[in-house]
Amino acid sequence: MSLPSRIVFMGTPEFALASLDALLAAGSRPSAVFTQPDKPAGRGHALTPPPVKRRALEQGLEVRQPKSLKDPEVIAELRALGPEVVVVAAYGKILPPSVLEIPPLGCVNVHASLLPRHRGASPIAHAIWAGDAEVGVSIMRMEAGLDTGPVYRSRSLPAPKDATTGTLTSVLARLGADLLIETLKGLREGVLEARSQNEGLATLAPRLRTEQGRLDFTRPAVELERQIRAFDPWPGTYFEVSGERIKVLSATLGPPTRQTPGEVLPGREFCIACGNGDSLLLGTIQRAGKRPLPASEVLHGFKIPPGSKI
Repeated sequence: MSLPSRIVFMGTPEFALASLDALLAAGSRPSAVFTQPDKPAGRGHALTPPPVKRRALEQGLEVRQPKSLKDPEVIAELRALGPEVVVVAAYGKILPPSVLEIPPLGCVNVHASLLPRHRGASPIAHAIWAGDAEVGVSIMRMEAGLDTGPVYRSRSLPAPKDATTGTLTSVLARLGADLLIETLKGLREGVLEARSQNEGLATLAPRLRTEQGRLDFTRPAVELERQIRAFDPWPGTYFEVSGERIKVLSATLGPPTRQTPGEVLPGREFCIACGNGDSLLLGTIQRAGKRPLPASEVLHGFKIPPGSKI
């Protein structure tokens, strides 16, 4: 089976690269690639192109970076491209009805969750944070609602025990790319039917905020360990001691304790009592302006005595 002959691709971050690469490997060269505008990055705040733009230019594809898809000129350009289908993978913009109605096969989205669970911008992080036993991807036909469209196909796998958002993103990007190609072939042949989502099972996965990264040691340690992995690589987790913010890059579950939540436990390791009679053993942490170090080394140099409250 072959893919639709005219495809427009919309995507922006690393996650979308696997889907774009899969299209190219299958012999399909998108008529155009839409991606977010370049943004300032680094200490010099130089304008930096998103990963999808770099890959598209390497492949000699036409790139479009509109500020808004509601612009009548952008809509007219899309119509002129005449796509049979628009493929979307983490584009970062909501597609208005005027765009959704253009391709006869619809706008197909690669979403990194088992819909209707975790609708929104950060499904992978929220799956880790919630402790989901299974993770996966869904290919859906987009409609006006937030990830509410009917699902063509989904595929799941057991949640890796030590996965961070960064590592799991790579895994699900590849899984989604494979499923995308299968879906597009089925659409071209007219053999696929989309199933409606069960609204009663829907959950939301909004974009993470920096302030959500503060660790609350009144919570059980298992929740904090998941939070640390969910917020890696962005926006990161932290706690404050003596007026200084300490980033927590890794941690594991510590021993049971009767200490008050937030107290530093005695011993050579940097272990903090949590809210369920358990504790969090810090792995790698980073002081402000310093390089990441094993938490035990920081503890010895920072002079945080046992019983200190964080």
